[in-house]
Amino acid sequence: MVGAIGVVYGDIGTSPLYAIKEVFHGTHRLPADPDHILGVLSLVFWSLILVISGKYLMLLMRADNKGQGGSLGLLALANQASQNTWFAPIVVLLGISAGALFYGDSMITPAISVLSAVEGLEVAIPGTGDYVIPITLVVLVILFFFQSRGSAVVGRLFGPVMIVWFLALGVLGVMNILEAPRILAAINPMHAINFFLDYKMTAFLALGSVVLVLTGGEALYADMAHFGIHPIRKSWFLLVLPALVLNYFGQGALLLTDPKAVENPFYLMVPQWAILPMVALATMATVIASQAVITGAFSITRQAMQLGFLPRMATIHTSESESGQIYIPFVNWLLLVSVIALVLGFQSSTNLAAAYGIAVTGTMLIASIQLTIVMFRLWLWAWWVSAFIGGFFIIVDLAYFAANMTKLTHGGWFPLAIGAGIVVFLTTWKKGRELLFARRAEEAMPVEAFLNSLNPNVTRVPGTSVFLSGTTEGVPHALLHNLKHNRVVHERVVFLTVITEEVPHVSDAHRLEVQHLGRRFYRFLLRYGYMDETDIPAALKHATKFNFEFNDMETSFFLGRETVMPSQRPGMALWREHLFAWMMRSATSAMDFFKLPPNRVVEMGTQVEI
Repeated sequence: MVGAIGVVYGDIGTSPLYAIKEVFHGTHRLPADPDHILGVLSLVFWSLILVISGKYLMLLMRADNKGQGGSLGLLALANQASQNTWFAPIVVLLGISAGALFYGDSMITPAISVLSAVEGLEVAIPGTGDYVIPITLVVLVILFFFQSRGSAVVGRLFGPVMIVWFLALGVLGVMNILEAPRILAAINPMHAINFFLDYKMTAFLALGSVVLVLTGGEALYADMAHFGIHPIRKSWFLLVLPALVLNYFGQGALLLTDPKAVENPFYLMVPQWAILPMVALATMATVIASQAVITGAFSITRQAMQLGFLPRMATIHTSESESGQIYIPFVNWLLLVSVIALVLGFQSSTNLAAAYGIAVTGTMLIASIQLTIVMFRLWLWAWWVSAFIGGFFIIVDLAYFAANMTKLTHGGWFPLAIGAGIVVFLTTWKKGRELLFARRAEEAMPVEAFLNSLNPNVTRVPGTSVFLSGTTEGVPHALLHNLKHNRVVHERVVFLTVITEEVPHVSDAHRLEVQHLGRRFYRFLLRYGYMDETDIPAALKHATKFNFEFNDMETSFFLGRETVMPSQRPGMALWREHLFAWMMRSATSAMDFFKLPPNRVVEMGTQVEI
């Protein structure tokens, strides 16, 4: 539970820094009168109960893919549920879009969280506004530079710091509620209903800011495998939810007694002597929230690589015992540059809040659609139960998403632009690989024809050669090139294909499949889950159960390195073919990705026209 509080709830736990402020002092600001305050607080309370407690903790956590959650885990389940249906391609596109929007979220979260924490300096020491952005940038740069040390190094203080943070939120809330206990009336949902009946468009626009109290809901689902369902649920209901509700109601109580506090209700509810310590605690809490999102970006990138949506990237494992603790330098530095640009471009947490909501609500809406499909087609719930529950959450999420779309020109375009760009990259790589494999298949020689045509007198040199192949059919081109140029074949020849299944992990017992093709030629199929580490030399050690032993010093690995040549052939638009060719050139070599020993690798170059 302590670990879950530290990692899972960092994002949603720092929302009190800016959520209420944005409702009454943001893009579509509301007057801080009792009707609006009670209506908004009622919306906040029931949003936390229905969306986080109901949808994420009680429903979505049932939709686990072998214990794994998150947008790609849900995509695998929804894809399984929609196989052989007309809407299967739509389900895949929605899942890809959810993953793409997460990248926008992982850029905005560190920027808005740290910036909103440091803005407390202006409340503690008037006149220090000019120092807010420089201090924010220093904190963010230090955070990203420490990523290469591993999340465990940053994470050792996660749990204790966040427990102190949530206790502080609750205490501050109680102190202010005691000054205006009538704020507790907002628990009655009629205040939210009357708010919509009386103010209509104003209430609708308020949803665009109210949704900020839900940021981090996706983290609950994505991180379920790290801590388990029960610790996450218990920590939410026993500590996190009460602390958040008390703090939000405390901010509402402050506004009832002092409407001018809308400028920064979170820090103005803190006693003057405690503001600076609170700024320090808030900064630590926002660093933790940022850390969780950055780690999530690394994880979703690895999953996308394994599922064939992204090219191979250098991946560093920062823990000898935890395979999930990884560091991807390219993603880390891309995020840092983006976060710095966001802070310098938007200048304040208020401006960033407009951009934040669309990424969150877009991901929430897609999750509800996928959940509805899973309930009906995979869990086999009655159609009317699935339609009622799924339809309710889709309508709620649509309302939040539509309200945020009104902030499109105020910064909401940013996550949509980032998401659209990433979808183009993901789909281009996936489609490009399909075209590449299709072109290979056209030119491939069937194994049987090859073995029949192989000269019995060809020189068979000692040792084992392993030829990596992207398909399970035909003879790898690297073997044909090697035979053409060197005119020799090893004593044992292995055609090795790596297959990534739509499950998080594949057990060692099911990792390797061996087929004897004849004349001491073999086909090996290596199966991995999308969360597994692909280590070919380690996997080949399991071949001993097939009476097949690999001697490291007598095994050579042959790789085919294709140079893609864009053409006018049917397939993709020419500009996408050029993009795919660039991605191919930029990809980390298969030698590094599959952890092959550099002194045992031979690369054979070929040109492929797509």
